[in-house]
Amino acid sequence: MSVVLKVGGASIGGTADIVRELRTLGHSVCVVHGAGPQISEEMERRGLEVRFVNGRRVTTPEAIEVVRESFAAINAAVCDAIGPDALALAGEEIGLEAEQVPELGLVGQPVPSRPAQVVAALERGRVPVVSPLARGPLNVNADEMATALAVGLGAQRILFLTDVPGVFHEGRLLHSIPASEAEALVGKGSFDGGIVPKLLAASRAARSGLQAEIGATAVVA
Repeated sequence: MSVVLKVGGASIGGTADIVRELRTLGHSVCVVHGAGPQISEEMERRGLEVRFVNGRRVTTPEAIEVVRESFAAINAAVCDAIGPDALALAGEEIGLEAEQVPELGLVGQPVPSRPAQVVAALERGRVPVVSPLARGPLNVNADEMATALAVGLGAQRILFLTDVPGVFHEGRLLHSIPASEAEALVGKGSFDGGIVPKLLAASRAARSGLQAEIGATAVVA
């Protein structure tokens, strides 16, 4: 089974253990990471405005440099944690594709892609670690890119590793949620912040036939 593991900038700590567990079970693993907290912190340090619209970061030409540098730092940290089998891959260099969302600046909506370098790494038993900066460059939400890459690769499963146990609704941890319900609740404003793009990305993955999980919460078609 081929698995895409998405890790956030605030939740890279457990990545190596999960990768090891999945590989022990015989799965090939591709990691896609974000760097949200690191990007925001560095933008504030440089006096750049930090603004989000529906979980996507408004990205100016000045901010894109911060995004690139932060992705590179997190990519290196994730690779170091996984060990020698990890292979660092920058999304813009391997040809990740996205369609620009002009109202957000240098931001892209990803389209499914199957980069040759990712495929080759998986075939060699490596663990590709991919940053979600698309060609352009365009800043892409890592949750959305993870789903687009999983669909493009024909993966069977996508896991979203977060710094919380899973999806909470009305104070209760959900063991599962239908994609249609997740999308409806997002539309009604029942969720906000970083869980919004995760739920939408997981719903898209589930509708594409993947087994999708956000922590302990399964998102089902």
